[in-house]
Amino acid sequence: MKLIIIRHGDPNYELDTLTPDGWKEAELLAQRVAKLDVKNFYVSPLGRAQDTASVTLKKMGRTAETMDWLREFPINVVKPGEDFEDVLWDWKPADWTAVPEFYDPDKWQDVPIFAAAGVREGIKKVTDGFDALLAKHGYVRHGLYYRAERANEDTIVFFCHFGLECVLLGHLLNVSPMILWHGLCAAPTSVSTIYTEERREGQASFRMASFGDISHLYVADREPAFSARFCETFANKEQLH
Repeated sequence: MKLIIIRHGDPNYELDTLTPDGWKEAELLAQRVAKLDVKNFYVSPLGRAQDTASVTLKKMGRTAETMDWLREFPINVVKPGEDFEDVLWDWKPADWTAVPEFYDPDKWQDVPIFAAAGVREGIKKVTDGFDALLAKHGYVRHGLYYRAERANEDTIVFFCHFGLECVLLGHLLNVSPMILWHGLCAAPTSVSTIYTEERREGQASFRMASFGDISHLYVADREPAFSARFCETFANKEQLH
């Protein structure tokens, strides 16, 4: 089975939709996805993901199932040195790297600031929903791998969000999302591809073939939106700090 995880287009967060550039990105994405033989589409309930998916679905004459657990991960915390609640990712490097537990795939959720916010419970809601869907498609979680009860080469597509995508990948690859949140960059409409590998009959694991691919933008000579990134140098005041 092949999983394709797509981040929504360049967002207008205030209105929870896409910017004009985001709509153009979504059209280029649709041209790419329309070439695939897709078994099922799944989409976040949030507007920016719904709008991104709508362009592909219209082009292909398809529909998608909305899954509540695909919404952007909703739990926020007050980070060190701040006085307001914010997303779990986008920490300053000197703060999160100083906590060894953040690198542990089992212990990262129990760091006191996360435990108090109910992060473990929130992550479980997402991964339970994800595993139930994978089981529906023939792959049942068994410890740190999956039983291939109905092995297949189907392709399923998810339209969602960067933070949530890293939760899903952390679950599949058995790594802490803190590493993925701070070490990877998924530009708007970027495409990540993950395959199953069944090297022993009935035992499947997932391997990432590509992360954050935006070749559909480059073939149209279009630069990706900067909304996925922070300042390349601190002196560049025009970029997000």
